[in-house]
Amino acid sequence: MLAAVQFEKPRGYAAWRERKLAGYPKSAEELIVEVRDPRKLSAAERAAILERCARANIAVYASRCGEESDKEIARALGLQFGLARLDPNWLADDDGISSIAVREGAARGEFIPYTSKAIRWHTDGYYNPPERRIRAFVLHCVRGAAEGGETQLFDHELAYLLLRDANPDWARALMRPNAMTIPERASGGDVERATQSGPVFSFDDRGALHMRYTARSVSIQWAADPDTAAAVQFLAQILSDDAHFALRLKLAPGMGVICNNVLHTRSAFRDDPTRPRLLYRARYYDRIRG
Repeated sequence: MLAAVQFEKPRGYAAWRERKLAGYPKSAEELIVEVRDPRKLSAAERAAILERCARANIAVYASRCGEESDKEIARALGLQFGLARLDPNWLADDDGISSIAVREGAARGEFIPYTSKAIRWHTDGYYNPPERRIRAFVLHCVRGAAEGGETQLFDHELAYLLLRDANPDWARALMRPNAMTIPERASGGDVERATQSGPVFSFDDRGALHMRYTARSVSIQWAADPDTAAAVQFLAQILSDDAHFALRLKLAPGMGVICNNVLHTRSAFRDDPTRPRLLYRARYYDRIRG
């Protein structure tokens, strides 16, 4: 974990950088932990998940749950890592956990996660105010897509490292309080979500690096200065379709992701009408704890 104390001390940052690059997974397969039941991990399973998160802020579990449609899988898994404060966003179900599936014609169908379209690179809750910052999420697969629907993951700490290597001024630009602004969302004259400005990279109250980002090109405003423009262009380059450090996998039934809100994306997909894609997503204000 890149902490504020390392960030401020050149030697500490250099040591962290060396460890990060040396330990970063070469493929998503290195992140996979076989578990019997995510709702009740063994000590060894839990330790293995924490080890992956220490390396890349991400772990992938493969369980025997198959197509069991139990939201308690996501909730109980999170609790074992200190994830308790769910983000009750308005698209979530009543229990605070979202059922991610194609919702044609429904209100959720206006939003890309609830369609079969590709989702661009982002971190969850980039439009949230600071008091509702998303620090971690669990994504559990009940049923996968018939075709497509590949997930890509990219550790936000590595994104910061690569940006700082390219130009420290670019990294500093994305830590300014007005770096990225998400305009308000209004409907029928009512404001459904207020304008939200803030940095891309910041340190949370535990001193851990946090990222809020979206690769979308509409409904977003970037600070109007050369360093910010260059930094945004650089991030777009490292998050291209052939991103060198992206970790790619297709979640199968019983598999899931637990992470400290890393960058992620999803390819377009085609559903089997008899077994449509279904994932459970739990977003948290907490960060994964050992």
